[in-house]
Amino acid sequence: MDWADLFFISLGSAVVFYYGVKLLLFSRMLFPKVFFPLPKTFFTSQGEWAVVTGASEGIGRAYAFELAKQGMNLVIMSRTKATLDQVAKKISETTGQRVKVIVTDFMKENVFGEIDNQLRGLDIGVLVNNVGMLPSVVPSEFLDSKGLNEIITGLINCNVKTMAKMCRITLPGMENRGRGVILNISSGIASVPFPMYTLYAASKVFVERFSQALQAEYKDKGVIIQAVSPFGVSTQMAAYQKANLVTLSPEDFVESSLQYIKAGDKTYGSICHMVLGWFLRSIPLRILYSDSVLHSLQDYVKKKAVENANATKHATNGNSQK
Repeated sequence: MDWADLFFISLGSAVVFYYGVKLLLFSRMLFPKVFFPLPKTFFTSQGEWAVVTGASEGIGRAYAFELAKQGMNLVIMSRTKATLDQVAKKISETTGQRVKVIVTDFMKENVFGEIDNQLRGLDIGVLVNNVGMLPSVVPSEFLDSKGLNEIITGLINCNVKTMAKMCRITLPGMENRGRGVILNISSGIASVPFPMYTLYAASKVFVERFSQALQAEYKDKGVIIQAVSPFGVSTQMAAYQKANLVTLSPEDFVESSLQYIKAGDKTYGSICHMVLGWFLRSIPLRILYSDSVLHSLQDYVKKKAVENANATKHATNGNSQK
């Protein structure tokens, strides 16, 4: 056997070993309850309180209810008091847990001093940084956004600054106690540079990198920090598309994502979204960035948004006539 044969055999073995390891790691994600089991008291062992931003609806609301079912008291935060009060009442009635409401607008400046004061002294075991701003459900080019200056400021405040500030407020207590969980909600479209959702996708890249680096810093101190990057979830940001195999309901997504808390510093939260992430990363960017693909995406989302708006309107009219 000459050196060339040895080289190609070694190269082939390395490739087989590499993809074998990746397949093994992927197979673990199919059975999270087996490979990443959580004891029944996992969440309550982290602390007495959970804090959820953007908790008035969608994913944030679902996290709040699920954590309350796990036995945690809740601090729920959003800018709409009436909706928060309704959520708080329902959580209390259905779970018996205490709920504290903090009304705030994360797109504004200088809101964190008051938040810090209201959270001071609480044994916070879980923080879910869920609040986020999407400039428009329908994708569009950067300069086509109306009120672009205000959008830039609001989006950075809401999607980037809020996450970092909330970590600053809650992380010291977790570090001192040697326990805690921080879930920072990113987005599947942050998997690649994503035109037409440029600002939103870029802000979610920050969420992922910040979370992964922060986990490297605090992993040995007993704190779990994870970026959760869903694709389609039936929320206002997705124009309330009907739940299906790909677009999950907020409740189904949250239930699934919590099974992956010990699966690493980033997760897609579900098997179907993990496959979507792999598929998106596999598409050559020159295809993804072609005018035909981008315009087709724009037309599809616009059509779905109109269909869902009409369906909601008809349902509302039907209910009002009963």
